[in-house]
Amino acid sequence: MSTIFPVILSGGSGTRLWPLSRSMYPKQFIHFFNGQTTSFLGAALKRLKSGPDFAGPILLCNNDHRFLVREELERAGIEAEKIILEPVARNTAPAIAVAALVALQSDPAAILAVMPSDHIVKDEAVFAESVRRAAKVASEGRLVLFGIKPNEPVTGYGYIKRGARLPGEETEAFIVDAFAEKPDRATAESYLAQGTYYWNSGIFVLDARTYIDEIERLAPEILTAARDALANAVEDLGFLRLEKKSFAAAPSISVDYAVMEKTAAASMLPLDVGWNDVGSWSSLWDVAERDADGNYVKGDAILQDTTDCYVHSEKSVVATIGVRDLIVVDTPDALLIADKNRSQDVGKIVGRLKQSNRKEQEQHLRNYRPWGYFETLNIGPRFQVKLLHVKPGGMLSMQMHHHRSEHWVVVQGTARVVIGEREQLVRENQSVYIVATQWHRLENPGKVPVQIIEVQIGSYLGEDDILRTDDIYHRTPEETK
Repeated sequence: MSTIFPVILSGGSGTRLWPLSRSMYPKQFIHFFNGQTTSFLGAALKRLKSGPDFAGPILLCNNDHRFLVREELERAGIEAEKIILEPVARNTAPAIAVAALVALQSDPAAILAVMPSDHIVKDEAVFAESVRRAAKVASEGRLVLFGIKPNEPVTGYGYIKRGARLPGEETEAFIVDAFAEKPDRATAESYLAQGTYYWNSGIFVLDARTYIDEIERLAPEILTAARDALANAVEDLGFLRLEKKSFAAAPSISVDYAVMEKTAAASMLPLDVGWNDVGSWSSLWDVAERDADGNYVKGDAILQDTTDCYVHSEKSVVATIGVRDLIVVDTPDALLIADKNRSQDVGKIVGRLKQSNRKEQEQHLRNYRPWGYFETLNIGPRFQVKLLHVKPGGMLSMQMHHHRSEHWVVVQGTARVVIGEREQLVRENQSVYIVATQWHRLENPGKVPVQIIEVQIGSYLGEDDILRTDDIYHRTPEETK
């Protein structure tokens, strides 16, 4: 039996779920629901567990998210086959080509189970069995796409038209007769009435060798770029960094456009597992557990005469009176209020934030780092107050600031602090003072998180006023601004 390699694509930014999803901390890492024990990525990692049928996952992500991905793997207790870093975004066709080449190095008959990192699959057991069935079809040289039987005329999905059943198959696999773009309402209603159209799930089970052969025939420049980027890739702290110039030469194109819509090997297998792509706030409301009035609430909220709303509050109490069909998402630095039927337009707000160079589309007040995170608590003309959270074993780089001094007060745990030539342990309720231009470092040598209140004072408090040496995480200066 061929080895099935789960391939998890984790490069998205989830703009339509702003303000919870930000480019530096997108939706695959977020817990949206009450009682949600894992992130969407964590759930995807556990979906096809390593064993007789499935190898460890191959993950593709961008450089900014690499440590977040590793943390999700550690939480899940899963060892990846590879964590591949894409130096530039080039959509799914080049990413899958790289994954196919990697998988073929381990098994010449490899099968890829390609899935996004941010979908919901409610029936995990049926999903795993469906992948096994699709793998049997794929092993015959087919490229299988899962189709979701529509239950309403949704206009936000692409569609697949089911063709003839594949001969000799007991798995209800079909030839793909046609692909259709996202339709208008009337067209979606006609698709639903015909009964032969399915939603395009974006989940594929591919014979790796067939995929490579088809890419070479249909889009050879993609294969050339993937091979060159992989041949010149470098290992860095357990990540495989694709060579940038080679990978950037690939066209940015989806696997649907590059291969699936052109190949004669495209097949479709119906999938019924409670799938949702969680592509908008309204789709989150669709799958959330709601009260008798149709409301979903996370956080502190008081709802009066309110129906069919999604309310999320991170700190403040949210109160609503006499409203319906609203999305209300309150975070420490951004508030979204939207008509639930217009939730697909949230991406337009993110676009305007980008055009204005506003940080709210990129980062939360809590900024995640490989050593933990820092969170801005207050800021004034010449001061800034932060909370530093350093996880066990975490270590900040040796660094120096030209324009600010810092006071550190330990409020939890024991920190190892280096200031100049002096090293000391600083315990709870103790403090240190760092003068501008002094080299310093913070480390957590213990087994519990260290939390520090940092008060910065100076004429300039930007993150780019940092000179670094000896960073154990091999970060570039651009990553820490």
